[in-house]
Amino acid sequence: MLDCQAERLLPEEKEKLAHPVVGGVILFSRNFYDCEQLTQLVKEIRENASKPLLIAVDHEGGRVQRFREGFTKLPAMGKLTGLVQAHATGKDIHWSELAEVEETVVNEATLELAKACGIIMAHELKQIDIDFSFAPVLDINGVSKVIGDRAFAENAEKVIPLASALIEGLQVANMPAIGKHFPGHGSVAPDSHVALPIDERPLEEIKQTDMVVFERLISKQLLDGVMPAHVIYSQVDSKPAGFSEHWLQKILQQDLGFNGAVFSDDLSMHGASVAGNYVDRAMAALSAGCHMVLACNNPKGAESILDALPHSSNSFEALTSLYGRKPAVHASAAYKNALKVLSRYGTG
Repeated sequence: MLDCQAERLLPEEKEKLAHPVVGGVILFSRNFYDCEQLTQLVKEIRENASKPLLIAVDHEGGRVQRFREGFTKLPAMGKLTGLVQAHATGKDIHWSELAEVEETVVNEATLELAKACGIIMAHELKQIDIDFSFAPVLDINGVSKVIGDRAFAENAEKVIPLASALIEGLQVANMPAIGKHFPGHGSVAPDSHVALPIDERPLEEIKQTDMVVFERLISKQLLDGVMPAHVIYSQVDSKPAGFSEHWLQKILQQDLGFNGAVFSDDLSMHGASVAGNYVDRAMAALSAGCHMVLACNNPKGAESILDALPHSSNSFEALTSLYGRKPAVHASAAYKNALKVLSRYGTG
């Protein structure tokens, strides 16, 4: 999965899209000016690809929402309780101005709001012909500042129902749910974009505190895909989860029974550097059990991967099943109702 540099495709990017090992494109804020331009860019990407191509974006809400103008501004998932509580006391306050709540509340109102956010996210992206957002974040809001309010709550038992509600919203528009960052990034402080986090806890503690979110959602068949963390869990394996056969094949696929798509996190992140150069990183991730690797923000590195990977006609059903899903017939009505729900809380 590659990225693009601008609001229109560059000539060399058109060539790359036709490469036999390219299976997707992830979009960023630099690729967006307005909805009309974005629609044309997505159309251009699809026209220049030699096959069905997955188009994705990080569009979680809060500080990680790549498209703004013309899209509903979704709150950070960790602010849902604060919004509901502020509304209950008659305060009209933007989610970004809310102080962090001491304790997340899971009730009818927060679940309804989470579902509404899922419906809005999915419906608006589907209108542009984008296949999915890399969402939801299934980490807990622990010590990790890069996760923080991107997480629904401070513990797994509260993340599970809120994430399930958001996924229920995604399903209204028939959008795949891609859970991240397996087995959990919230309990380790360093940011894997710029550092290599090492989580020294024993496996049982990781399972009970963090991984149980993935376990529960997988058991309910709510996840179409998973993105592993660029974190080393040193008591389990010496490799980061995204490069670890033990994490991806033994624990995720065998123990948890997950048979969906596995996407590497961006190979340009510092947390991936332990696996070697760009080609080494891609080979290691694919060998460990990833179906698709993300090579972003480094065009030369991405080109080296394209040159090195064997050309294969194999396509994984876990990936092809994510492409071109059509929304349900009632999606537009559900979207309008979801906007009304969100507007109650002074956001949108």
